[in-house]
Amino acid sequence: MLMLVTITCSTMNSYWIPPQASPTLPAELAFLANTPDPSFFFTATPDISQTPVASQAALQTEDLDPTAIPTLADYVSPILYYAQAADTLAVVAVRFGVKPDEITSPDPLPQNAILTPGQLLLIPRRLSNTSDPQHILPDSELVYSPSAADFDIDAYVNQAGGKLSHYKEWLKSTGVLTGAQVVQRVALENSINPRLLLALLEYQSGWVYGQPSDPNLEEYPLGLVDLRYRGLFHQLVWAVDQLSVGYYSWREGRLIELEFSQDGYRTRLAPDLNAGSVALQYLFSKLYAAPGWLKAVDMNTGFPILYEKMFGNPWQRALNVEPLYPPGLTQPPLSLPFQVNRLWAFTGGPHGAWETEGSYAALDFAPGSSEPGCVDSNAWVTASASGLVVRSGNGVVVLDLDGDGHEQTGWVLLYLHVSSESGVPVGTWVDKGDPLGHPSCEGGHSTGTHVHIARKFNGEWVAADGPMPFVLSGWTAHAGAVAYAGYLERDGMKVTACTCSSRETYITLSPNDP
Repeated sequence: MLMLVTITCSTMNSYWIPPQASPTLPAELAFLANTPDPSFFFTATPDISQTPVASQAALQTEDLDPTAIPTLADYVSPILYYAQAADTLAVVAVRFGVKPDEITSPDPLPQNAILTPGQLLLIPRRLSNTSDPQHILPDSELVYSPSAADFDIDAYVNQAGGKLSHYKEWLKSTGVLTGAQVVQRVALENSINPRLLLALLEYQSGWVYGQPSDPNLEEYPLGLVDLRYRGLFHQLVWAVDQLSVGYYSWREGRLIELEFSQDGYRTRLAPDLNAGSVALQYLFSKLYAAPGWLKAVDMNTGFPILYEKMFGNPWQRALNVEPLYPPGLTQPPLSLPFQVNRLWAFTGGPHGAWETEGSYAALDFAPGSSEPGCVDSNAWVTASASGLVVRSGNGVVVLDLDGDGHEQTGWVLLYLHVSSESGVPVGTWVDKGDPLGHPSCEGGHSTGTHVHIARKFNGEWVAADGPMPFVLSGWTAHAGAVAYAGYLERDGMKVTACTCSSRETYITLSPNDP
């Protein structure tokens, strides 16, 4: 008898809900679209999600530059926008505040597929005040991309000689780690560039090259003073969660404005920003009020200039690896991650790949069991494609499909909650269908035996329901209204994600399946 119980994974059981876009920005926020005036006086701002659209006359106050108000000519002249990596027509429309059918191009426009990077789009002008459109960080410097595959974190930290080089922290899952090892673990698990994490530590607290001057920064090196996030590991985990929300929510069209946590101000994001820049701006909006945020993102005096001083020109490195999604990219053939003719259940639709939030890249499957909860299973998690095992242990198996030995390049599959005792060793080449280990509750948070599987390409998590949907043995994943909901569909058949022990969740891999 197949028995299924409520299963939660390493990600939390709810979607991140983005703030609602406002119809227009109040005069107090006009400074965000212009060079900041040091003498600007910030006043309280009402909840602008309830603010009616103001007239042009009402917007012309002493705090708003009248030249920023759109004229008829602004609306007649379209915006010339060149598609960025992973852009889709629907997401670009959301960012620019238009309908997809209002966007035109000299070249054919696919309705659902990824646009060709660099394709020219003509978009009606609908937005007035937005944040500065300056790109401050390439996408490849945000994710753990090919440009960081050979970066030696330990050597850099030791040479810098600051607090981080002498720091040690005990973690229940791994024991004592050095500061560099903590950075490496968080970067690898979340696929966030370690250069970025080091630069954030230096900018916020001076941990990399020196010692923190503020006593609070001894325990909270990223500046978030909260007992839940005490210590380097938890500070970094919180930071990568924010970076992931900013990056993937922008990628997937779920984020269009920022709200500064310290003062409640909001600004509509410039629609032509890249995902890496939005991710960094989103993180700083959670750490600073509007004036501090402006200082942090300033290209000449803020974080970007420190980043370049520490690691050289990031845009130069980006030329060698971007776009991270090359033209014509498609998912390779993948099979369901379990043995032929064994009954499993589809227990989790698209949800977070690793931490609480970020890209909804993962799916969950549970083996049949006569007992609920975290129990031993003799079922096998199997390789969905041939590849090289590049990480194994602590509940994780990572399969590198191009076999070059780097998680940061090409297609990579992450399997979570795989029993470490049965897991296949690092360096093993496996073929499609070969066993990787038994499903379990190991790694992250889990309330029932299952396996969690997600895809990456060039270090970037790939949304399970997006322009490159997760397809396993011909079953295509579709997201639901909330995390873990959704269904798989193939040839008119549907398997619904649920932990309710229902027949609608049952799925098997047959010998004739791809």
